[in-house]
Amino acid sequence: MKALTTYIISQTKLPEVSVKNTIELLNEDCTIPFISRYRKERTGNLDEVQIGDIVKFKEQFEALEKRKIAILKALEEQGVLTPELKQKIEATLDLTTLEDLYLPYKKSRKTKAETARQHGLEPLAKIIMSQNANDVESIAFKYVKGEIASVEDALEGARHIISEWINERTDIRNNIRQQLERFAMISTKVVKTKADDENAQKFRDYFDWEESLSRIPSHRLLAILRAESEGFIKTKIQIDDDKALDKIESRIIRSNNECSEQIQIAIQDAYKRLLLPSLSNEALQIAKTKADESAISVFAKNLKQLLLGSPLGEKRILAIDPGFRSGCKLVCLDAQGGLLYNETIYPHPPQNDSMGAIKKISSLTEAYKIEAIAIGNGTASRETEAIIRKIHFKNEIQVFVVSEAGASIYSASKIARDEFPNYDVTVRGSVSIGRRLQDPLAELVKIDAKSIGVGQYQHDVDQTKLKKELDVVVESCVNAVGVNINTASASLLSYVSGIGPKLAENMVSYRDENGAFTSRNDIKKVPRLGGKAFEQGAAFLRIKEAKNPLDDSAVHPERYDLVKQMAKDLGKSVQDLIGNAETLKKIDLKKYCTESVGLPTLQDIIKELEKPGLDIREQAKVFTFNQNIKKINDLHEGQLLPGIVNNITNFGCFVDVGIKESGLIHVSNLSDGFVKDVNEHVSLHQQIIVKVLEVDVPRKRIQLKLHT
Repeated sequence: MKALTTYIISQTKLPEVSVKNTIELLNEDCTIPFISRYRKERTGNLDEVQIGDIVKFKEQFEALEKRKIAILKALEEQGVLTPELKQKIEATLDLTTLEDLYLPYKKSRKTKAETARQHGLEPLAKIIMSQNANDVESIAFKYVKGEIASVEDALEGARHIISEWINERTDIRNNIRQQLERFAMISTKVVKTKADDENAQKFRDYFDWEESLSRIPSHRLLAILRAESEGFIKTKIQIDDDKALDKIESRIIRSNNECSEQIQIAIQDAYKRLLLPSLSNEALQIAKTKADESAISVFAKNLKQLLLGSPLGEKRILAIDPGFRSGCKLVCLDAQGGLLYNETIYPHPPQNDSMGAIKKISSLTEAYKIEAIAIGNGTASRETEAIIRKIHFKNEIQVFVVSEAGASIYSASKIARDEFPNYDVTVRGSVSIGRRLQDPLAELVKIDAKSIGVGQYQHDVDQTKLKKELDVVVESCVNAVGVNINTASASLLSYVSGIGPKLAENMVSYRDENGAFTSRNDIKKVPRLGGKAFEQGAAFLRIKEAKNPLDDSAVHPERYDLVKQMAKDLGKSVQDLIGNAETLKKIDLKKYCTESVGLPTLQDIIKELEKPGLDIREQAKVFTFNQNIKKINDLHEGQLLPGIVNNITNFGCFVDVGIKESGLIHVSNLSDGFVKDVNEHVSLHQQIIVKVLEVDVPRKRIQLKLHT
């Protein structure tokens, strides 16, 4: 515990008591949302990001310790574990250093050096490395026997052993690492037979490219590595070979005789055959890891903004999945997202039954008391929107264009099949579009996060790290908003702190069999839901119109008695405190401080009582594209257009201006000053005005500028 705490403090610079207590809470199976919200006194008011860092470095340390145990066991079995080596291994806090210590003892495939040893050439290698002998060839002649047919064979074998010794020297490896870190260049060349391949054209910028490996932006490195994996280019990592060889020679060669000549040849062999391939690949992997982290971070930020997108709320929706030949799929949903009706209309070519479509939509909006219309933003979206806007509805109906990203993934999923076993994928997709308008978070948690399409190169990054990070984001968003236990799907409930997929299914089954939950205490009746799960999750689960008003708030059940005492001291009921800011101001919080409850928790309770169950998300707003812009050819330089940010990257953001192709606002066009973080200037789904800078119709590229 002490070593772990020290390691985490060295990485995070957080206070010791905060780190120690957070580790204890994590070891008690507490979740990040629960710890950050309800254990502020123990953590010193750490936020989710800081607690997440503690989790990350805790896992790193535990993985390092596990690797140490495996290495120590292997060395012991080989009979080569000395007290000095054991001490070095136990003291290291770096995985690379650990692997370097283990390198000389690794059991690997048969090497040239191992073959030379079996031929009895190690004594010759030691003589050469002593650099004291003269007439090396005469000495080498003594080793000419068996499969060693000549003096040159003997010397070559000895050099292979020396090359391996050089390769295993930590100081030499670290020196080359430093050179790679500071000076490595990554270069690319096109595979000539693939240069004219249609799929290769999107990578043509990298057909002949060179750049510093330490400075290459993450998106460019990932693009280059994808192009290489698809066979269109070859990459190479290079440093100044002469400088690197000089550095090695200065560390080894101490004489100027025949021995030094042999060592010099061995150094060149070690460098080209062993050191450079291995360490340049390691440098590329380090750069790839950093690029992955950067891409995953961007994806996570985008996903958070998407999940916390503006909900319209419990409104009756007519959702449309637009299309041309196959028609537009219509569904009518009740205020809770239940499917009431579905049909297909054909307002576009080749059928062109726009009048029939208008009549059908008009009658459905009246019959099902529709309050808003959601149109998917895919094929035929603009044409469908134009028809909707021609309809004169009897009541005011808001019209929204909704992102379809991932809807097809959902519609073909087991979750969708379980929800709608008697309907095909087109109906399920339309339902998803409508529900996204009602509550983006509740619907999007049903889709594998990386399929939502709010990042770049998500299929090229470390998939384990990506899933882990995105799961953390989803969990954070779900618990920040809170969940209505009586309407939530199992998918949504599974992300509630302490619940998970199995308990979520049990909750839904219990609800189906016994009716709605009427109090948080009812949650304890769910099969297999124990005290720990209740402690972790209860405060994130909301019960509307409950007898106890605190059941529809973020106040934890463990603090209900405290709130009752506050009310009693004021001569009020708990209900009297709800939303009563003036009364709440009269409470002397210091009076209620105890060893386990401090001001941070008490202030959270008062804030929650002022506006219980307040949704942190803004409400959805109607947005209208420029109706004259239908395709890329309608754009021209200098136009000012309304648009919606639909993706954010490190190099800028993409904007939907109402046509098939999204335009790019490069980071240099977001502001007149330096832009450190794109997210400081725009957010996902933000409605903005852009200026068209350039339109490349053949390449379907649009350059935009943020208009302020």
